[in-house]
Amino acid sequence: MVVRFVVVPAIPTETECMRDGARFYCKTAPIGFSIYDNEEKLRLPATHQTRVEAEGECQRLNMERLQILYSERQSQLVS
Repeated sequence: MVVRFVVVPAIPTETECMRDGARFYCKTAPIGFSIYDNEEKLRLPATHQTRVEAEGECQRLNMERLQILYSERQSQLVS
């Protein structure tokens, strides 16, 4: 079973750009980690500074999803 939410590195943000002839050089700043939703195929807007924080949030989201699926299955069995 594929989990719905996973931790991925966040997209770095551009801090400044400079031009050297025909080329542009952009400095980027790392901004931590994001959570990717495998079902919706998108990154959640919140970013986390450390992987540990992101993994904790990811586990919480996956557990919530499992509880919802479990309660839906239980209600179908009772009906």
